[in-house]
Parts: sequence; structure tokens; C-alpha cells
Amino acid sequence: MHLRRCAACGHIGCCDDSLARHAQAHWRQSGHPVIRSFEPDEDWFWNYDTNAYYDGPELAAPQCHPVEQPVPGPRGRVPRDWMAQLQERQD
Repeated sequence: MHLRRCAACGHIGCCDDSLARHAQAHWRQSGHPVIRSFEPDEDWFWNYDTNAYYDGPELAAPQCHPVEQPVPGPRGRVPRDWMAQLQERQD
């Protein structure tokens, strides 16, 4: 599970491989279609409206979560059985 940042308002949400898909839920609720990866060493944007990569704007810092933050993370906020829950969703 990785984090994504809304390019319009800065909302941070988890990716589409996560249990709750918070980034996509934010797009559906807010209408803000463009997200940027919030992972270290990643600088790509995605547009949910076009379902394609996007040449996004320069965003204010920070550009990623703290490097020492685990993935999935943040520590203590992800269920211990997260992998089993994802597998059940796919079955």
C-alpha cells in the first residue's frame, strides 16, 4: 500500500491496492482528479478522469512521506492481517 497526494488540495490517501482506496474515494467525493505519488523517489502524477499519467504541477513541500515511515504505513494504522484482507477481496 502506497500513499497518494491530491494535486488540488493536498489530501493524502492510500492507493488503489489498499483496503479502503482513500485516494480514489477522495477523487469521487471532491472531484479532484489529479494525484501525485507521495512515495520517496517517485514524482509521477495520475489523472483519474482520463485514467492516464499526467504532467502535473510543482507541488509545495513535502513531496513524500518520511523515508523512515514503513510501507504499508503509517505504523500502527494498518491492520495486522492486511495481506489476508486484500487476498479475500480478490477471491
